[in-house]
Amino acid sequence: MKILCVSDYVDPLIYTQNVKAAFPDIDLILCAGDLPMDYVDFIVTVFNKPTYFVFGNHDLKEYHFYHRESHLDGGPSRYEQSMHGHGATYLGFKSFVNENLMFEDPETGKMTPLLIAGASGSMRYNNGLCQFTDAQMKRRLLKLVPKLIYNKLKYGRYLDIFMTHASPRHIHDHEDPCHLGFECYNWFLQRFKPTYMVHGHIHLYDLREERIGKYYDSTVVNAYAHYVIELPETRKEQENKEKDN
Repeated sequence: MKILCVSDYVDPLIYTQNVKAAFPDIDLILCAGDLPMDYVDFIVTVFNKPTYFVFGNHDLKEYHFYHRESHLDGGPSRYEQSMHGHGATYLGFKSFVNENLMFEDPETGKMTPLLIAGASGSMRYNNGLCQFTDAQMKRRLLKLVPKLIYNKLKYGRYLDIFMTHASPRHIHDHEDPCHLGFECYNWFLQRFKPTYMVHGHIHLYDLREERIGKYYDSTVVNAYAHYVIELPETRKEQENKEKDN
């Protein structure tokens, strides 16, 4: 299963009518935040593939459609995701089993559905919308636990992909208040062991900056602009993980 990950930047390599020729075999798109919703809409329209998204700390004009407690510029407070989905599935603080996206489990050899969960937002730095303290974020993650335990009992694993906007602490993050990673994400990776964590928020202006990291059994991917991953992991990624362990 090939997965196109995007975040934080309207990439001209993606925002073109010829994008399917450049990425002909994409099965799934993950949008990791700080993207205009019309860009997400374009991606859904052009690829016509399952698409999941989370919000970051910018481009929040439609955030209130997905969270009852949020108002933005006097907008409506009632939940209206069905009216504003843009053909994509909102993954913020949710967990899904997608039986339309099947892949071969490398351990059992059996076909298995995609197990995916996500979280929106960044570390709180100016009390803006979609910003959280580490404790607030952990409380939201704890609400996912019952579904993850069910996944483990039924499928033998908790999760395949965990998509967020911010990164874990000390993995790709920066030391300024806005770009600190969440320590609770480190806890989440250690406990629930997704194959991939895909995040945005950290812009890659220098090609020498690390895009791929490791934390316990998880590969942590910075989706800035665009990046393609595969599920199950490629042999090269598995060999790199074994070296790190």
